[in-house]
Amino acid sequence: MQAPVSLSVDLAIRSYGATSGDRHDFAQLVLPLAGEVQIDIEGRAGRLDPLHGAFVPPSAWHAQSGAHGNRSLIVDIARGALAHDAFARLADQPFTPLGAGARKLVEYMGVMHASETMPQPARTTLLQGWIPLLLDTLAFETPQPRSRLAALLAQVQAQPGLAWSTASMADAARMSVSRLHALFREELDTSPHAWLLQQRIEAACRELAGGNRPIAEVALRAGFSDQSALNRALRRHRDTTPAAWRRGARAHD
Repeated sequence: MQAPVSLSVDLAIRSYGATSGDRHDFAQLVLPLAGEVQIDIEGRAGRLDPLHGAFVPPSAWHAQSGAHGNRSLIVDIARGALAHDAFARLADQPFTPLGAGARKLVEYMGVMHASETMPQPARTTLLQGWIPLLLDTLAFETPQPRSRLAALLAQVQAQPGLAWSTASMADAARMSVSRLHALFREELDTSPHAWLLQQRIEAACRELAGGNRPIAEVALRAGFSDQSALNRALRRHRDTTPAAWRRGARAHD
């Protein structure tokens, strides 16, 4: 089976001033982080604030304005990604209340978007992986297991060097360990442990190929207990060693 994938989206933090109108081929979520935004979607007017967001369908005319100090998380979603079940519900009710779970998630995504403590590629992976969970939180009472899995995968891929375990992964996905195992088998045809190991190997290989850190440090940053553990993993799964992998990558530069 194919791995759950994040939707094709672009994210931005935006502030609105004087009234401006627009129409575009992609859908858009407007999720205020601070202040208020007045928005009109095809003649339906609404006021947005950190407790209320909006969904703008593709090709819908809309206009928005805001007072000084407003900031919103803007999620642009390609038309081809609109198969998610949440979109039909959001289109029926474009002005959506943001419950406690949705507010917390929007705030978190806003903080991560602006953060400089994580490399840009890792931030992008993390934020895109959280979009299905965000959509579920906006449209349904309970996020779907597959969306929770997508969010978990994004978290681990962004930071594979954290002290992940099957138990901590299950906690992050808010499900039991047995349910996590079953979902991994259904969606990825593997186990959480095997998938985690693969992410750590890939992270180590990227670091070895593109950086100059000592191999022992690369091992720790990727989540291995020490250099010997990384060496064993690469020998078993890539039939090579860290030093040989680094030499081979540099020879092809």
